[in-house]
Amino acid sequence: MPQDKTGDPRQSAGSKLSVLRKHPIFADLEPEALDQLCRYAKHTTVKRGATIAAKGDPGNSLFAVVAGTVKISSSSPDGRNAILNLIGPGEIFGEIAVLDGAPRSADATANTNCELYVIDRRDFLPFVKSQPALAMKFIELLCARLRWTSQQVEQVILQNLPGRLASALLGLTEERKLDSGSGTLAITQQEISEMVGMTRESINKQLRVWAGRNWVRLEHGAIVVLDTDALRELAESGLDDD
Repeated sequence: MPQDKTGDPRQSAGSKLSVLRKHPIFADLEPEALDQLCRYAKHTTVKRGATIAAKGDPGNSLFAVVAGTVKISSSSPDGRNAILNLIGPGEIFGEIAVLDGAPRSADATANTNCELYVIDRRDFLPFVKSQPALAMKFIELLCARLRWTSQQVEQVILQNLPGRLASALLGLTEERKLDSGSGTLAITQQEISEMVGMTRESINKQLRVWAGRNWVRLEHGAIVVLDTDALRELAESGLDDD
């Protein structure tokens, strides 16, 4: 991991406090506890494409995303890649290995230039044990991760390509809290293909059909969702979209 680059410690402390206070996991901490957490959090920046943590690495740190997007993925021996999640500002990752002490379960890569706070496991575990409400927040987070994984498995098994693609776009839109009528997703067609388990060519063909219906608009390195209602109806129907 790159080293801390915050500069002035006073400015760093204020910035950490502002960011962590807005985070839903940490927002309800008492001021004294939040101050303590800020002392543990180390600031770092990561260039796009850099590996933040690799599958199998020791789970020594918890990460909070301040800016940018982190890709959580896994690769097969023959070079195929599956994107399991995209983590954006205000979200955390790496909590599973930090809590259970087992190796990392997936790769974490900077999908864009990223700004992160990193909290060492040796500091974090005693802190969580002293904060029962925070422990409950992490239980809720783990439950949300499990639900997300179950939905992904369900989509792969039960939905066809159009349904899986529609579900993926809707999920990303909701995660980013975009406007319900439209929103820009900074994601490539290759990345979408790795999320839904289909070829880029199939994804491109389907997106062009939807672009012709004004459900989406295709931009360089981005997909603009224009009609969430149409996509939601398709995702829920489970029917072919010919």
